[in-house]
Amino acid sequence: MSTPADHLWMHFSRMAGADKAPVIVRGEGAYIWDDRGKRYLDGLAGLFVNQLGHGRTDLAAVAAEQASTLAYFPLWSYAHPSARELAEKVASLAPGDLDHVFFTSGGGEAVESAWKLAKNYFRLTGKPQKHKVISRAIAYHGTTHGALSITGLPALKQMFEPLVPSTFRVPSTNIYRAPLHGDDPEAFGRWAADQIEVAIEQEGPDTVAAVFLEPVQNAGGCFPPPPGYFQRVREICDRHDVLLVSDEVICAFGRLGTMFGAERYGYQPDIITCAKGLTSGYAPLGAMIASARLFEPFREPGAMFAHGYTFGGHPVATAVGLKNLQIFEQEGVLEHVRANEAGFRATLERLSDLPIVGDVRGDGYFYGLELVKDKATKETFDDAESERLLRGFLSTALFDAGLYCRADDRGDPVIQLSPPLICDQSHFDEIEQVLRGVLTEAWSRL
Repeated sequence: MSTPADHLWMHFSRMAGADKAPVIVRGEGAYIWDDRGKRYLDGLAGLFVNQLGHGRTDLAAVAAEQASTLAYFPLWSYAHPSARELAEKVASLAPGDLDHVFFTSGGGEAVESAWKLAKNYFRLTGKPQKHKVISRAIAYHGTTHGALSITGLPALKQMFEPLVPSTFRVPSTNIYRAPLHGDDPEAFGRWAADQIEVAIEQEGPDTVAAVFLEPVQNAGGCFPPPPGYFQRVREICDRHDVLLVSDEVICAFGRLGTMFGAERYGYQPDIITCAKGLTSGYAPLGAMIASARLFEPFREPGAMFAHGYTFGGHPVATAVGLKNLQIFEQEGVLEHVRANEAGFRATLERLSDLPIVGDVRGDGYFYGLELVKDKATKETFDDAESERLLRGFLSTALFDAGLYCRADDRGDPVIQLSPPLICDQSHFDEIEQVLRGVLTEAWSRL
């Protein structure tokens, strides 16, 4: 006889043994509980999503009220109040002239929308050959065919090829493994940015539409930008009339202590893609935020961006998003992150005394710990060793010890941490204690 577990096809999951997957039934604050009643610290905010913590009845109440008033209506030639109000709010918070908000159901759709807008914009402005995209090695930008094509993770792409053509990769900002200038962050930043110009010139500036970059690159384990990196990229994009897309599906809405990651690092994008923290996970919603310049051609009579999603800008989701951003202001969430981020960094850096921890990197409430075989040489683990370390031990051991986080090897082996933005020093200490015990045991097993 089959059970409910036999019918659920989980995402990014090995389905052998999936019937034994943990079942999470409740959340409150920074903690979640499984169906056996055991409590875990949510060290990943679900999936870089739950900024305000679990169990917020105020957000649930807004969702219920909206659903009872207008549960659904599309944005296809019609509007509804919560979509208009949230678009106005997001536009007021976005940097510079990013003032037009195109809602989607999630982050991958936002990335897809940004690429389509870039191509459509250049077609309307007399440069139809500009369609190619530059992105970084190891970077993850989504799973739809367009977003997956922009993604720089070959192992995620091979089984779905052929993908959308015309995407090209440049080096990431992983200074820990920098091929050049590893002892000079500013020089490394200039070098890494200049590789974008090399790629644009190799492909031909008249064919390149956009550069897609995360403020802090997630895949590979949290690569912050070196000093001056984004300023140099902005200059390069301006020189070649290439759009700079800041993919902030993770980094927007407080994750780095600012509403948008571009603010943290002082650069002006042409488009921001976002999702996740926009509703703190209480409803699915994403957005592409575009500059006034990009919107202008669509004001012409008969012009239309022939693109959209059934659930993009869903009334319940946009109502929750608006309340979520109101709570950010009322409860001083950004201020809380900025006041506590140094403590989070310092607490994680205490783990540097462990022989298995090679690098601790990140910003705000977004960190990666790179694991190594030899700290002196930075020797990493081979594929078989990484499999045994991450999936054979760490993932289960960390969860059993009461910490939900991510042990990942898209790139070199890392542990990723991205707790709810309500967390404080007591939560950081708990994270460090669990990591110290489990990583010590992992090293002894090696």
